[in-house]
Amino acid sequence: MFTGMLGNCTVSDVARAENWYARVFGRAPDARPMDGLIEWHLAPGFGVQVFADPERAGHSTVVLEVADLDAQAERLFASGIEHQGPQPGGGARILQLQDPDGNRMVLASPLVGLSR
Repeated sequence: MFTGMLGNCTVSDVARAENWYARVFGRAPDARPMDGLIEWHLAPGFGVQVFADPERAGHSTVVLEVADLDAQAERLFASGIEHQGPQPGGGARILQLQDPDGNRMVLASPLVGLSR
């Protein structure tokens, strides 16, 4: 049985990425397990890693469910994260974001019909 998951986004410049992801998550990273790797622990056994790998940078996608998509959209816009606002997608409402390398982060309202 799986007990956790860390999504990974590969970036070309971890310092630049840290600034962007810290604004998305509203705080500094929780861990720096090794050079070029930072982590945000979002819930027990669940988080996002940002890893310096310039050759693979910009090809990652992470989807995160949030309780209040509209509030997150407003907070992100106020913190300087540009986006097109919430829109329908995949049985939910989604907010599409793009980090400086082109990685996609999609924030989603609670997904309809997803068994937990």
